[in-house]
Amino acid sequence: MSETNSVQETVNRLIDEVEKIIIGKREQLRLVFAALICNGHVLLEDLPGSGKTTLVKALSIALGCTQTRIQFTPDLLPSDVVGTTVFNQKTTEFQTILGPVNTNLLLADEINRAIPRTQAALLEAMEERQVTIDGKTFALPDPFFVMATQNPIEKDSTFPLPAAQLDRFFLKISLGYLDKDQEISMLSRVGDDIPFGELKAISRPEDLIRMRESAKTVFVSEDIKDYIVRIVQKTRSHGNLRLGASPRASRCLYQGSKALAAIEGRDYVIPEDVQQLFIPVLSHRVELSAQASYRNIGVLSTLEEIIKSEPVPPQKEKML
Repeated sequence: MSETNSVQETVNRLIDEVEKIIIGKREQLRLVFAALICNGHVLLEDLPGSGKTTLVKALSIALGCTQTRIQFTPDLLPSDVVGTTVFNQKTTEFQTILGPVNTNLLLADEINRAIPRTQAALLEAMEERQVTIDGKTFALPDPFFVMATQNPIEKDSTFPLPAAQLDRFFLKISLGYLDKDQEISMLSRVGDDIPFGELKAISRPEDLIRMRESAKTVFVSEDIKDYIVRIVQKTRSHGNLRLGASPRASRCLYQGSKALAAIEGRDYVIPEDVQQLFIPVLSHRVELSAQASYRNIGVLSTLEEIIKSEPVPPQKEKML
């Protein structure tokens, strides 16, 4: 079995397991696993009751990872996230106690309710996979992911994430509403209780590291690289956007497209891989201009316009 076929089989089994609880969201799950394979963090922006927290818990069980949940509130301190140093009276020495960030999968629930100082405490962990406490640096477990949730509607007592922190999220997705049949199925499966006890660990943390290395072997043609850069750079010159996407967005599109290809069992990237990721990867990395906001033009419609207007490179398989 090839490396990419192995990734495809593992991810399909993981999605099947999570779908025992999360109904009708297979496409969103594919994107989440693409981000996790790329060692990326995920921002879940959705209305209350849409299954964000349930998704993260189900993922941690299926992945065989340790998981910690932090409920972000205005009184949460940075030390409540990364840890602190305390004096041990028995040993008469200071002892470092790592916070809940010392885990494989960190659920930052309602991250935009914390004050900016506490939000910033996550920056080092998300980018460097380490935390610094009183001048000492501590490595976090590998893999380490942050899956953060926020409510896009409620604005009271919230602190919008700064651009620097938003840029550290690999992608942003919304689970959205279920259709009628899916919602009926949801009531049949989890209407009374959410049966987390029925979920099994399909993989181990080491398997994510292995899939990460397998995705790196996926071939990306020069035409695809050119396509990625063209559509990202278009956001920096588009009249509707005040702030375009950073070069990190190009890297995320490049890495994510390779991961999606591996999930599909391919060892080469096609334009559709890039197109599927374009909006989830860029929607939180760009900002509308004042004129566009005044005319009620949205970020999503602008990104859709960009992806439709740029010429698509011819599809090429990996050259021998």
